[in-house]
Amino acid sequence: MKLKLVAAISAFAAIPALAHAQQGGPPKVPKPTKADAQNVVQIITSDKVKTQAYCALKKLENEVKAAAQKNDAALEALSKQAESLVANKLGPEYFKLMDGLEQVDSNSSEAKEFMSILSELDKSCTK
Repeated sequence: MKLKLVAAISAFAAIPALAHAQQGGPPKVPKPTKADAQNVVQIITSDKVKTQAYCALKKLENEVKAAAQKNDAALEALSKQAESLVANKLGPEYFKLMDGLEQVDSNSSEAKEFMSILSELDKSCTK
């Protein structure tokens, strides 16, 4: 469930890239490895600005979920906030990882391993 929500938020940030891809743009990002996920966790947790941006993105999760359930017009604004955080603060490694996670079956043991690795990011928000 959480993997789907993370992927959904990253998908909001990927809307411009998706539009480009539909026009015959570059191929889809390859499925990430556990090492890719660990690298992203290391990059974000070692940088205070990136950690704060990730935590702000995490707070947007609940707002996005609530807006999506209500078909709220605020969904577009929240999407733009998420897009800005990913593009301007979290960096290309995070974007590439989230884009690649769309290829992972959310019910698989592989997804659980990714979530275990990425849970380190959540822990950085509680400090």
